Amino acid sequence: MISRNTKNVLVVSFGFLFLFTAYGGLQSLQSSLNAEEGMGVISLSVIYGTIILSSMFLPPIMIKNLGCKWTIFICMACYISYSFGNLFPGWPSLIATSAILGLGGSPLWSAKCTYLTITGNRQAEKENKKGQDVINQYFGMFFLIFQSSAVWGNLMSSLIFQQDASVAEIPEDRLQFCGAALCNENFTTTGNFTRPEQNLVNILMGCYIGVGVLAMILVAVFLDNIDGEEAKNFRKNIGNQNFCSTFLATFSLLRDKRLLMLIPLTMYSGFEQSFLAGEYTKNYVTCALGIHYVGFVMICFGAVNSLSSYLFGKLAQYTGRIALFCLAAVINLSCVIALLFWRPHPDQLPVFFVFPALWGMADAVWQTQTNALYGTLFPDHKEAAFANYRMWESLGFVIAFAYSTYICLSTKLYILIAVLLLNMLTYFWVEYNEYRHPTAALKHSTDKLDEMNLKDTDTEKYQKIICQTKI
Repeated sequence: MISRNTKNVLVVSFGFLFLFTAYGGLQSLQSSLNAEEGMGVISLSVIYGTIILSSMFLPPIMIKNLGCKWTIFICMACYISYSFGNLFPGWPSLIATSAILGLGGSPLWSAKCTYLTITGNRQAEKENKKGQDVINQYFGMFFLIFQSSAVWGNLMSSLIFQQDASVAEIPEDRLQFCGAALCNENFTTTGNFTRPEQNLVNILMGCYIGVGVLAMILVAVFLDNIDGEEAKNFRKNIGNQNFCSTFLATFSLLRDKRLLMLIPLTMYSGFEQSFLAGEYTKNYVTCALGIHYVGFVMICFGAVNSLSSYLFGKLAQYTGRIALFCLAAVINLSCVIALLFWRPHPDQLPVFFVFPALWGMADAVWQTQTNALYGTLFPDHKEAAFANYRMWESLGFVIAFAYSTYICLSTKLYILIAVLLLNMLTYFWVEYNEYRHPTAALKHSTDKLDEMNLKDTDTEKYQKIICQTKI
């Protein structure tokens, strides 16, 4: 019989699985499906640009007012709107729904991370274990289920687009522009970029909308509102000063040097994910094989990512974070160097799957361990910390997607190497600082509340607690 906390983790995980079955599949297809004038990539830039704006203000105030459960529920609706936008592809529909999705993106992920961190700490207290170990296991469990969304979302697109009668062989003379060997001035028309028939696109969007609605129902019905009482008390005690401090909590946390040194690591997560979703799928897979192969290649990525997430979540308590981060860095660096020299060709079909498999192993480390690291380092400021995580990760996405149609692929690969090296240098500083000055357990905020016997009307005392809390 599983515990109530584990049940909640499973509900969150399957809710995200259904939601990102739709969004993950769409993100993988955007650079190829809406390649005209770079419309798909620009829509992704708008998404992550808006996520940056929402990260600055929305997550702490939404989570503290609504609680994690209802924040997740509302933000899921924002994601579903993007599937509707792709039903009628064009600049107005794509840009508008991209902005709506972006507004919900940061609160959604911050609420999820906060929920898992609270749940992990509660379960650790029951089992008399270290909170960090249980949080790692819960994040590993989450990403095991969540990352498989890449399998199902891309399986849908591949099976549906295979029915397209317009798929044609790509001429040998056009294959020379695939990969990083040559730099073509027209970045949006090289290779096999024939758009699938619109009726097939409509069928796919209908499937994506359906699984998104299923995710909302699952969360609304089965997820416990574990911080509902805290949200209720926050609304009762809220004052002007309290509102402002919560509204600006994301920026306040930037005074912590540890968070500043985590920025390159967090941004790299956006760079590496955007490269696979935007550059690899377009310049290697679609260019040499066709858009109908994108789903199958990304299924390989999702399957390996899912299994690796669970494995690394378990291994972290034995190996520690540092060994796993070093493994991910070596894998990514090796792949990038190989991609600089590889000339993709349809005759080399197995090779197209090797790179996303390795990338999935590395991404599993970046996702599970970075999320767990934020939860461990900032236990008293979970909402603001995860809002910062999402903000800086999104900035990595925005930068990568923004220059996507303007510079050569080889240049993008060199940028990826540079960001990776910077990321590891600053990460080692964070680990060294944590070794010298370990983060205190989550106790002082709740102890102060008990000492002062906080009542509903004690807004000034409540404000003093927040201001005195260590950043």
